[in-house]
Amino acid sequence: MYIAQAYKGLSDSWRYVLGLLVVFVFWQVIGGIPLIAALLVKADSLEVLGSGDMGVMADILGANTLLFYMLLTFAIGLISLFAYVKIVHKQTVTELTTSRRKIDYKRIFFAFAIWALISAAFIFVGIALAPEDYEFNFKVGPFVILAIISILMMPIQTSMEEYYMRGYMMQGLGIIAKNRWLPLMVTSLLFGLMHIFNPEVTKLGYGILIFYIGTGFFLGIITLMDEGLELALGFHAANNIISALLVTADWTAFQTDSLYRDVSDPVLGWDVLVPVFVVYPILLYIFSKKYNWSNWKDRLTGDVPSEEIFLALQNDNSDLQRPS
Repeated sequence: MYIAQAYKGLSDSWRYVLGLLVVFVFWQVIGGIPLIAALLVKADSLEVLGSGDMGVMADILGANTLLFYMLLTFAIGLISLFAYVKIVHKQTVTELTTSRRKIDYKRIFFAFAIWALISAAFIFVGIALAPEDYEFNFKVGPFVILAIISILMMPIQTSMEEYYMRGYMMQGLGIIAKNRWLPLMVTSLLFGLMHIFNPEVTKLGYGILIFYIGTGFFLGIITLMDEGLELALGFHAANNIISALLVTADWTAFQTDSLYRDVSDPVLGWDVLVPVFVVYPILLYIFSKKYNWSNWKDRLTGDVPSEEIFLALQNDNSDLQRPS
C-alpha cells in the first residue's frame, strides 16, 4: 500500500497542491540562482541562459562546473521537498519512499547494477557497430572530476525527480482520486513531457518522447508493483550516471567530459524503441520473479482505500504483531 502511506501524515489535498508549487519554486527558481550568478560573473550577460544553449554555457563555465551547478538545483529541490513533507505533512522520508518498515537499499543497488550493466552494454555495442560515429574523449583530470560529481550528485538529481513525481505526486494524486491508475498515468505522462524542452527533442523531434514517456510508465509500474520507490531510484541513478560517464554530444542536456563523444548526425531510430518495447518488459519479468509480484491489475489500476480503512488495517496488523 505505497500510495496509502500518505495517510500516515497529514494528507489534506491543499497540502499537496501547495507542496507541488512550493517545491517547484525552490527547485527551478531558487535552485537556479547559483547558476545564474556564476554565468553573470563569467559572461556579464544572461543572454546565454535565455538561449538555453548548453554548449555555450559549457564553454563559459567549463563542462564539469556547469554540470555541478545544474545538479545543485536538484539538491536544493530535494532538500525543500523533504523539509516540506516533514514540516507540513508530518510524514517521514521512509513513508514517502516505501511501504516497508525501512528503506530497502538492496533493492536500490540491485536495480542500479542491472541497469548499469545493460545501458553500458548498449553504449559499447553502439560504438562497436559504428565506430566512426564516436570520438575517444578521455582526459584524466576532467574525467576524474566528472566521475566524482556524477557519483556524488547524480543520485541526488535522479532522486529528486523520483521523489517529486513517483513519490510525492503519486501519493497525493492517489489518495485524492482514490485509485492507482490515475497517478500512474499522470506521473508517467508528466515525466515524459517535462523533457520536452531538452535539446535532444529539438534535435531528434517529438518522437523521442516515446522513450521518455515509456520510461515514465516503466518507473511508475515498478513503483506500484513493488510498493516502493527503491527500484525506480536505483534504475534512474544508473541510467544518468552511465550516460554521463560514457557518452556526451553537443545536442544532449548534459555536456560532460565523457569517455566518448558522439559526433554523428543523430537520427531517431531503433535505439529509442528497443528499451521501451523490449528491454523494459524483460526487466519487469526479472523484477516480478525476484520479488514475487502478483495481482498486477489491482496494484496498477485498483482502488486506494480510505484513510479510515487504511488506519484500521494498520492497527489490526499492529495488534497481530504484538506478543501475547
